[in-house]
Amino acid sequence: MCGIVGIVGNQPVAVRLVDALKRLEYRGYDSAGVATIHQGKLERRRAEGKLVNLERRLAEEPLAGTSGIAHTRWATHGAPIERNAHPHFTDGVAVVHNGIIENFAAIKNELSGEGATFHTQTDTEVVAQLIAAYVRKGMTNRAAVQAMLKRVTGAYALAILFENEPGAVYAARSGPPLAIGYGEGEMFLGSDAIALAPFTNQISYLIDGDWAVLTHDRAEIMDFDGNPVTRARQLSVAAAYVIDKGNHRHFMEKEIYEQPEAISHALGHYIDFAERKVSAIAGSIDFANLSGLAISACGTAYLAGLTSKYWFERYARLPVEIDVASEFRYREVPLNANSAALFISQSGETADTLASLRYCRDAGLKIGAVVNVRESTIARESDAIFPILAGPEIGVASTKAFTCQLSVLAALAIGAGRQRGTISAELEQTLVGHLAEMPRIMSAVLNRIQPTIETLARDLSKCKDVLYLGRGTSYPLAMEGALKLKEISYIHAEGYAAGELKHGPIALIDENMPVIVIAPHDRFFEKTVSNMQEVAARGGRIIFITDEKGAAASDLPTMATIVLPDVDEAIQPMIFSLPIQLLAYHTAVFMGTDVDQPRNLAKSVTVE
Repeated sequence: MCGIVGIVGNQPVAVRLVDALKRLEYRGYDSAGVATIHQGKLERRRAEGKLVNLERRLAEEPLAGTSGIAHTRWATHGAPIERNAHPHFTDGVAVVHNGIIENFAAIKNELSGEGATFHTQTDTEVVAQLIAAYVRKGMTNRAAVQAMLKRVTGAYALAILFENEPGAVYAARSGPPLAIGYGEGEMFLGSDAIALAPFTNQISYLIDGDWAVLTHDRAEIMDFDGNPVTRARQLSVAAAYVIDKGNHRHFMEKEIYEQPEAISHALGHYIDFAERKVSAIAGSIDFANLSGLAISACGTAYLAGLTSKYWFERYARLPVEIDVASEFRYREVPLNANSAALFISQSGETADTLASLRYCRDAGLKIGAVVNVRESTIARESDAIFPILAGPEIGVASTKAFTCQLSVLAALAIGAGRQRGTISAELEQTLVGHLAEMPRIMSAVLNRIQPTIETLARDLSKCKDVLYLGRGTSYPLAMEGALKLKEISYIHAEGYAAGELKHGPIALIDENMPVIVIAPHDRFFEKTVSNMQEVAARGGRIIFITDEKGAAASDLPTMATIVLPDVDEAIQPMIFSLPIQLLAYHTAVFMGTDVDQPRNLAKSVTVE
């Protein structure tokens, strides 16, 4: 994922900025750049590839200046070439950016119509162009930044320099994290506290909807309406060799809140946001001519695969066989050589999944790997690699890897549908448009639902058993919710297809049994509500996770109702993952368990 660093300093900053970027290398990137202001002029150096290339460029062409911004980029819009690397310059404005500007195409068309000339393929350039346009119309720098923030939509973190204001760095957050560091006559900005550890241990974290102006001795923080706000200053214990938890209590919580940014970078690898289409995905797998697809994985990765079965069959009309890898490898599956096999693993080293892969490879199938570690064994032994680009996931209970797997699988299913001619170009654009909106929606949901979840989790922590129900893609989510709760809180939980309620689980329902029903207002909603009525008739305590339409359409009494925004079915699994993750997390926190390293579990299972 991209990294941002900024310094308003009292000594040359270029080398310090690059050193800070090195501490963010674990996030992944494909180009880097740095900009400073010297003698009233913006200057920059950029390079493709690793930071060593940028350091070499700086050694040949040093940058002076005591204020600057720097960036490591993971390409989303535009190829990973120097021209698309950040910072971007427009008429005395320099910008670096993490995330996605959803409405960049409309803004770009408007500004182009006013005579603006664009030089990159990125969405980021519209930010610089828009600010510059406002300044040309007579706005102050501050007014131009605020006007820009009112105009752009998406999930983003920004750092901005103005050539005519050399003692200031502007910052804004709407999704991806940003931390402010306080020094002696200097101020700092970074994507992580770890980037700022060499400079200061005094940190404040911006929250969504904050923007700030950093000068030599202070940070002025405001909301997007321009009202002053205060963010607590705290001590950071980030060290050079540690991936910092930031202002979160646990890595799991941090990783839940990283999901909007992680997904934006994952999608950027598969989607052309300007054209609203899936980029070339086939590699060595010809989806257009497949007769079927076999999917296998373990744990949460299996549930991501089970969700994708609905997508591949609906959008690509591709029959899917799916099984947990520990069963698949032993049941002597008859395989058609005209099929392909897809294996999903965060680590890429899961023993049962790897054994299943080798079984399919020996049968002559083309192999695809959906992995987070591209150098892993599963990746190396596959014909096509589909990286999920989630970045390091430290918590044992998978969160951002799960939703990144879902996002990549959704893109693959849409791309496969287009290749097979089962969806139109217009539907592809519509579906991709929904995927592009996801980071912004997820960020808003995370900010909105936490208080409700924390209150509910306190009650849930007193329970011994919990039942989860769902239909369609909400069925795998029901199983994922139960898995998350049991693995970190140690409460017994089970996930069922809602239609199976009468075939056994209903015997468990009484006034002590919480039943968590995941039911967006989709084509299955009415049938799921009928199952809820069966639970209510037996005194079950219903926790209803739905959307705005679903909440309005049901008048059943509930223990709690968690209302999410109305979204398209294609992205419901990713959005509805958030409350089940937070519910498990906060329940475990109330119970005092070891959230990041629950008992008896390991992050990567490399033995049978």
